[in-house]
Amino acid sequence: MRATFIRHLPTEWNKKTWLQGRRDIGISPITEDVQKGMANNQRLLKELSPFDCVLASTLTRTQQTAQIYGYKWETEELLDELDFGRFEGLPKKKLHEKFGNQWIHHPKELMLGESMNRFEERIVSFLEKYKEFNNILVFGHGAWIRAVISYSMFGHINHMNKIILKNNECVTLSIHSEERKIETGG
Repeated sequence: MRATFIRHLPTEWNKKTWLQGRRDIGISPITEDVQKGMANNQRLLKELSPFDCVLASTLTRTQQTAQIYGYKWETEELLDELDFGRFEGLPKKKLHEKFGNQWIHHPKELMLGESMNRFEERIVSFLEKYKEFNNILVFGHGAWIRAVISYSMFGHINHMNKIILKNNECVTLSIHSEERKIETGG
């Protein structure tokens, strides 16, 4: 399966570096820089199309992003962002202060608003559910996409917080059960 993931367009909370998680925050007005990034992504998406299916999480920001990109999507709750629990609405640095190196090197051991084990199970369930598709497009969230990259490359999510993924960044993964390979673009 080839899966192309686009992290949702920026929100006001992204600009403030606040954790959004399951909070249903809409996107901010689109800036010229965001438009340039979208134009680059559109060229890449044109090369990668056609897509067998286009998916977005149940949260507004991914659906707004899909709509602005001009796609009709199916809603998939397995794509919902990590539930950060009491850290949602707080600056990311608060989470880093509380968990430090564990957040960076061993996040799978943590329990936030949902356990990180459960979060990884959602990633695995998603990959299993869509494994028969050849080419999919996903509008998703930062932690979720970083986790699927880590899982695809290493077989677990413990490297997810060593990966940087900006809003509107586009990543294409070739996911095979016998091997794990990543291609980036956009």
